[in-house]
Amino acid sequence: MRVPVIVNQVPHPPTASRTTVPSAATTIAAVHTALPPHRYAQDDLTEPIGDLCLPPGADRAVLRRLHRSAGVRTRHLALPIERYAALGDFGQSNDAWLAAGLELGEEALTGALKKAGLGPSDVDLLVCASITGVATPSLDARLAGRMGLRPDVKRLPVFGLGCVAGAAGLARVHDYLRGHPDDTAVLLTVELCSLTLQQRDDSRANLVAGALFSDGAAALVAHGGGSGGDSGSAGLDAAGPSVVATRSHLYPDTERLLGWDIGAGGFRVVIDAGVPGVVRDHFGRHVRAFLAAHGLTTDDIGTWVCHPGGPRILSAVTDSLGLPGDALDSTRRALATVGNMSSVSVLHILQNTWECRRPEAGTWGLLMAMGPGFCSELVLLRW
Repeated sequence: MRVPVIVNQVPHPPTASRTTVPSAATTIAAVHTALPPHRYAQDDLTEPIGDLCLPPGADRAVLRRLHRSAGVRTRHLALPIERYAALGDFGQSNDAWLAAGLELGEEALTGALKKAGLGPSDVDLLVCASITGVATPSLDARLAGRMGLRPDVKRLPVFGLGCVAGAAGLARVHDYLRGHPDDTAVLLTVELCSLTLQQRDDSRANLVAGALFSDGAAALVAHGGGSGGDSGSAGLDAAGPSVVATRSHLYPDTERLLGWDIGAGGFRVVIDAGVPGVVRDHFGRHVRAFLAAHGLTTDDIGTWVCHPGGPRILSAVTDSLGLPGDALDSTRRALATVGNMSSVSVLHILQNTWECRRPEAGTWGLLMAMGPGFCSELVLLRW
């Protein structure tokens, strides 16, 4: 599937600093996004989602206002919208997640490996993140046999990180490659958020989720500092940015801000109205401290790759960092064209930043996301 082109770049030249890319830095070799074929305009989803979530005859004013203000114009869904009413319980929704997730996961992984000039047998570590379904054997184990990964491939299925998993997964891949610099690692994120929508649940959190979230998968291929170009891959000649450093942060007493309540109906979303306030009050301070540790300021960052949590979250990020009004425009465009794909989104934005207009060599970038915990993850990049 053709991925929409999105730019996430602030138009000023890279700034010299005391920080240099260490020789053992992780190199991102490729990123590829896979989107389901069922694409809808936001206006065409509002009433069907109302039919799913609201009782007959209920007032739909709040639902319609949320859909208009979500910043989303089009979204991709795992199933045709008319099939969701037939998902009678969590088991049926989870079966649909597994079937569609394997298809999209294989498409994303195949595409990323092809871009990197590699094959399934070249993968040493596969990290697979999803928060929208569960399976044992996990998605990564099923894909290993399906795609022909080596029997000795290392696997790490991850559940529970939610929207932050794209950034946190890249950070943990970087940690692994620092200890295994000759290896190739792949991060795969698969999120089918539409399959978690709770029928006959008119809570504000469920209605917000129904207005924002969408479905997709993305895979990222990375090499350690010792890999060089010895794979003979033509794709490595056009490798992406290096991961220079990462930082994780948990915010105390915020466990109920974001996550799931898990019951007989599956995953019931928790989205507290206090999330933007926490971001506005604390996020900027933590980002500045992280950058300062590497001799940088926000003015040195030429490429912002930010998870599109929603319009209020993006405004809070902009305010907390004192960014120019257009610094996150490409993230807002991503939200508009494909919605919020949870952990997939930040990788999707990274791909489009890279493929639309590659930043100049030496440009600093910051990839960042937030998720359940409440937590944030920062990944310092250099092109």
